[in-house]
Amino acid sequence: MADDLSQLRLTTLRSAIGRLQAALAEPKSEWTRDSAIQRFEFTFELAWKTTAGCVRDQGLTANSPRQAFKAAFTLGWMADEDLWLRMLDDRNRTTHTYNEAIAEEIFARLAPYASALDSLQQRLASR
Repeated sequence: MADDLSQLRLTTLRSAIGRLQAALAEPKSEWTRDSAIQRFEFTFELAWKTTAGCVRDQGLTANSPRQAFKAAFTLGWMADEDLWLRMLDDRNRTTHTYNEAIAEEIFARLAPYASALDSLQQRLASR
């Protein structure tokens, strides 16, 4: 990934994580729950695409979130594979269906997801 593009993606990801964390810091309501879930969706997209670019810089293939994250695990950029796979599943569930019970379930996991996303961003920025 070209240096300028890499920096732009990392800056955009850092900003998105901040916006997700800000939504999670608000008192819970239906509106803040839905807002946080939406912010999670676009933050996750930025995270996997940024990771994929960094993975490709290492000469590995990363054409999907699963491939990008598997390569990131191999490279030691991520921990807790189960958390990331659950995050991928939850992103798919929020993107393709809307259900109150699922929204509540996923919202309850967003704080650890935000933390994992932040750790990844810091790791990618320091590599």
